[in-house]
Amino acid sequence: MERRLGFVGVIIHNRKKTAPLVNNILTEFGDLIAGRMGIPHLKRELSVIVLIVNASTDELGAMTGKLGKIDGVTVKSGLSKSE
Repeated sequence: MERRLGFVGVIIHNRKKTAPLVNNILTEFGDLIAGRMGIPHLKRELSVIVLIVNASTDELGAMTGKLGKIDGVTVKSGLSKSE
């Protein structure tokens, strides 16, 4: 499977409860992650995480699928076109 460069945006609501679950999944898929930036919004009890990934469509789907199943998490992603 061809790996391509891409991004994943994650919005985490109720971050005290949800963030540990998200971090466990990101650790599980850590070999796909080239970079990570996280911004907490303390007043609204949410966080935004942006990941730069190098992954195949199957790998990205496995990771985003697990993240999307967590209550209070919204996930959007994209990969570069095939070369």
